[in-house]
Amino acid sequence: MHNFRNMKIYQKAIDYAVEIYNLTNRFPKHELFGLSSQVRRAVTSISLNIAEGSGNTSNKEFKRFLEISLRSNYEVIASLEIAQKLGYCQEEEVNKLLTEANEIASMIVGFIKQL
Repeated sequence: MHNFRNMKIYQKAIDYAVEIYNLTNRFPKHELFGLSSQVRRAVTSISLNIAEGSGNTSNKEFKRFLEISLRSNYEVIASLEIAQKLGYCQEEEVNKLLTEANEIASMIVGFIKQL
């Protein structure tokens, strides 16, 4: 078992979720149950699956949860690109968040390989 709260990948995912929540607070109200909700579920899924997976005694099972986190991260990336094309956010802020998403993806992939 792993202590997820001490993992840099978990801490980065939590910080990333806060940034995405702050961004989606500025989305139009009609997106509250649409894109805002979808991207928030995806971004929280990253850290939640890291936490849940860390409770497994099997590295194979932990890897499965990390893969789910990775897929959720990709979902956030797609959501950000959609939000930008809809004019809900600026290209600069999306680029910053996409860079962070890529860093998280690299960390997840690296951790999976390490296991």
